Amino acid sequence: MKTKDTLLLAWKNLRGNKLRTGITVAMIALGIWALVGIITAIQAMNASLTESFATMGANSFSIRFREMQFRLGGGGDVTKASSNKKVKKSNANKRITYEQAVAFKERYHFPAKVSIGLGGLGDQTIFYQAKKTNPNVRVSGGDENYFALNGYEIMYGRDFNTLDIQTGRNVCVLGYDIAKNFFGDKPEEALDKIIRVGANKFRVIAVLKSRGSSSFMQADRVVFTTYNTIRRLFAIGTPSYYIGVQVKDMSQLNDAMGEAEGLFRNIRNLSTTEQSNFYLDKSDALAEQFISMLSKISLAAGGIGFITLLAASIGLMNIMLVAVTERTKEVGLIKALGAKGKSIRQQFLFESILISMIGATIGIVIGIISGNLIGMLMKVPFFIPWLLILVAIVVCSAVGLAAGLYPAIKASKLDPIVALRYE
Repeated sequence: MKTKDTLLLAWKNLRGNKLRTGITVAMIALGIWALVGIITAIQAMNASLTESFATMGANSFSIRFREMQFRLGGGGDVTKASSNKKVKKSNANKRITYEQAVAFKERYHFPAKVSIGLGGLGDQTIFYQAKKTNPNVRVSGGDENYFALNGYEIMYGRDFNTLDIQTGRNVCVLGYDIAKNFFGDKPEEALDKIIRVGANKFRVIAVLKSRGSSSFMQADRVVFTTYNTIRRLFAIGTPSYYIGVQVKDMSQLNDAMGEAEGLFRNIRNLSTTEQSNFYLDKSDALAEQFISMLSKISLAAGGIGFITLLAASIGLMNIMLVAVTERTKEVGLIKALGAKGKSIRQQFLFESILISMIGATIGIVIGIISGNLIGMLMKVPFFIPWLLILVAIVVCSAVGLAAGLYPAIKASKLDPIVALRYE
C-alpha cells in the first residue's frame, strides 16, 4: 500500500467518526488557543510598552517619595517598579514637598535637564462648548522641561514659560486625542480656545504630537497644566511632587543619580545613618518590571496549554486504542490481502497526527484572533507570533505522534487470522 493511499484511508476513517474526531480536535484546539491567544496578547503589549518607554530615553531617571506605580488604562490595576531598597517604616511615605522639589532644581548643578511634576486627577471629563470627552482623561502638572523628559513633543503652539509656572495661571496643553475629539482633523484650531475641567477654565496654548499606536498607557488622552496651577486649583490632599532628570549622555547616568541622591538627602535633612526615604528610578525600570510580570503570565499560559495538551494526548491515545479495537477485523482483512505492518502503523499514526494538526490549526487561528482582539481594546498593534505558531505546530505533531504510536504498533502486530475471527 502506497503512502498516499494510506493517508487517504486515514482521512476517510476520520470523516467516518466525526463526533469522536470533533471532541478530540476541540480538546487540542482549546490547549493551543489558551497558549497562542494569551501569549499573542502579551507579546503585542510587550512590543507596545517597549516602544512607549523608548520615547522617554534610557538617559533619564526620576525621584519619587515611593516606588513608581503604573496604572493600566486608568483602572485599578497597579504595577510597581521596585528599586530593591528597603526604607524603615518610621521614615517611609514622607512626601516630596514643593519647597524640596524647587530647592533640588535650583541646587542641582550637574549638566542635565531637571523637571518638576505633580500628579493631578485621573478619570476627568473635559468640556469644550457643547462637546465633552469620556471620563477617562488624566490631568497633570509640569514645567518647561516636563514634555522633553516624558517623551512628548509639541505639534502646535508653545511650551510653558516662566510666567506660566510662577503665576500658576490657567493655561493648558492638550493631548492629541483630546484635541482631535473636539476639533477633528484640525487639532491646530484648539489654540487659544477655552476648555473646562470641572469648574475651572483653561486657555489652550499647545497641542501635543500623537504618541501613536504605542499608546499603551493612553498617553494621548491627557491634559497638562503647570504644577503650580494644579496646586492652586485642585484639592488633591497632601500632594507629593516628583522630579525628573535627563542627562546628555547615558554614560553619565550613574554619576548623575549619585549626585542627585546626595543632594536630595541633604535637602530632606537626612543624617548619614538614616536610609533614604525616597526612590530613584531609571526611566526604563517600570517597563522592565511590567514586562517581567507579563513574562510570568506567559509562563502560566504555557502551563495551562501544556496541561490541556497532556489531557488531550491521553484522550487521543484512548480514542486511537478504541479505533484499533473497533477495526480489528478490518486490519485483519488488510493484512490478509498482503498489507505489511508498516502500512498499518502509518495509517493509525496518520490519523492521530491529522487530528492533532487540525486541532492546532483551529487553535492557532482562534488564538491569534482573540489575542489581537484583546490587544485592540488596549490600542496595541496587530501582532502575529510566527515563532509561537511554529512551536505549536511542532508540539501538536509530537503530541499526535506520541499518542498514536502505541495504538499503531498494537494494530500492526495483530495476527490476521485472529483478527478476522474477532467479534
